[in-house]
Formats: sequence, structure tokens, C-alpha cells
Amino acid sequence: MFEKFVVATDISKDFAVSMSSIGGLKAFGAKKCLLLQFVDLNEVMDFSGIYSNELVCEYEKTLSRHKKQIEAEGLEVETRTLPGFSIGHINRICEEEGYSLTVVASRKYTPEGEVSFGRIANDLIHSALYPSMLIRTDDPVGADEDALLTGEKTDLNSHILYPTDFSDNADIAFRYIKEMASDKVQKITLLHVQDKSRISPHLEDRIKEFNKLDEARLKGMKDMLEREGNAEVETVVKYGSPSLEILRIVEDLDVKLVVMGSQGRGYVKEFFLGSVSHNVARLSPSSVLLIPTRHRPGQHIQKGEGKSCV
Repeated sequence: MFEKFVVATDISKDFAVSMSSIGGLKAFGAKKCLLLQFVDLNEVMDFSGIYSNELVCEYEKTLSRHKKQIEAEGLEVETRTLPGFSIGHINRICEEEGYSLTVVASRKYTPEGEVSFGRIANDLIHSALYPSMLIRTDDPVGADEDALLTGEKTDLNSHILYPTDFSDNADIAFRYIKEMASDKVQKITLLHVQDKSRISPHLEDRIKEFNKLDEARLKGMKDMLEREGNAEVETVVKYGSPSLEILRIVEDLDVKLVVMGSQGRGYVKEFFLGSVSHNVARLSPSSVLLIPTRHRPGQHIQKGEGKSCV
């Protein structure tokens, strides 16, 4: 499913820590990694336009270290260095060279206790034309990089949450869930949240009817997944704010990976994601895999497509 994937990186600690989780992608068929390092030209050049050898050397050392870390996970690794970050570079590489996933690191919490969401992660989830995974890095205050790199690794396949609103976009994301179920996933939770903002107050008397219908839908999905593989599958129906309920389930059930569609439309960056996808991508303490509308497992955008990812 994700035999060839891209890792978009810089020299921050976030990316160094996330390298320890890359090996978990092997459960989803990963074999080859393209490690893209984006160099901030404003950092490596002084006011006269001359490169700083010290910073260039730091970038080279970091790239080499990351490459060795990923190779140690049993993956083939190619490296490239590009000037400045451009989501267009990633989209072209995926389209022209057959890469089906882009991975980026995003720290769980800053020292101030807030979620950190860097520019690479932000641009990627809004404008990527292919599936994007945000690997959450846990960076306890006071821990140095060596300690974090040797810490416990996250098994992305141990518990996957699939939130669905039964839309076309969610159905496309479910096709990825089906492939995951046939691999080495241990547990999958299927979740639907009855959106209180759409139901209250005029349709509240029909909530039992809605629950029965949606529980039957989830049961059909569960039966399908159990035929695909040996994963434990559970279904959950909640009532409330979809974003809040998804995030609550992630915490309560110790979910390791959320898989969902990115639901927006149009060319303007702010509208590429649906509000639920956006909130979960920014706030989930677990890793998040976002699936654009146009894509199915194994499918690549043809030239001329891809003006909008959702």
C-alpha cells in the first residue's frame, strides 16, 4: 500500500525523534524511503549571499544521521536536499516517481504544554495531493535527543481509529483501512459521531433512529474488515462535536493512528481541509493519516489532475 514513501525533514529535533517510528510503516508495506531535506536558504547564507559552511555541514550531518536511522529499521533510503520547502516539489515527486505517502513529524507538546504544528506539517496537510501522515513525537521537557531516540517506539499498527461521516471521502479512506486490516493491524475502532450541531434541537427526537441506522452501517464495515484479516474490530457511535469526540476517543482508547479523509474543496489553502480533519490533524496526540478525496490505494494522479486534493 505504501511501498514507497517520502519523509519531509529539516534539522529540528522533531524529525530526529520521529525517525524511531518510521519502521512502523513496514506493517503497511513500506520498503523504500525518499528522505527529503529542505534547507532554509536564509539560514545558510549571510547578508552578502555567501554560504555558511558551518550550517551547511550541520544539514549534511543531520541528513546522514537520519538516513542511518531509517536504514536501521530495515528500509531502503534515498536522500535529496532541496532549497526551501515547497509542497509542489513533494506533489511532483509523488506523481512522477510513484511515491504514495508523505510523512512529516509534528511534536505533541511544546515545553509550554501546547501542541506544536510546524510549517512543513501545516502546508502538507492543506495542499498535498497524496496521502499524508503526521507522526507525533513525544518530547518530554528536559530529555535530550539521544534519550528520545532510544526510547520506546510507537507501533502505528497496534490500534487504528477510523472516524467516518459516511461521505464519499470517508469511503475512500475506508479502502485504506481494508488494506490495513489485511496486513498486520492488531485493532481497528470504527467511529461515527452524530453531529449535535446538525441534529439539535429539531431532530433530537430521532436520535435513536439515527443511531440504529449508523450502528448497522458500522457493523457492515466491521464484518468486511473481519473477512479481510485478523484484526480486532470494534464499533462506536457517539453524539456531540465530531472533533471533540474523536479526540476524546483517541485519548481514552490509546489510539496510535487516526485514518480519515481530508474533506475540503477548492484552491484556497484554508479550504482544502474540512474543519473536523483540520482539528484532528492539529490536536490529536496520536499520529494522523489523511486521505485526499481523489485517491485509492495504489492509485496515482495522472498529469492534468490534482488541481484540488479534495
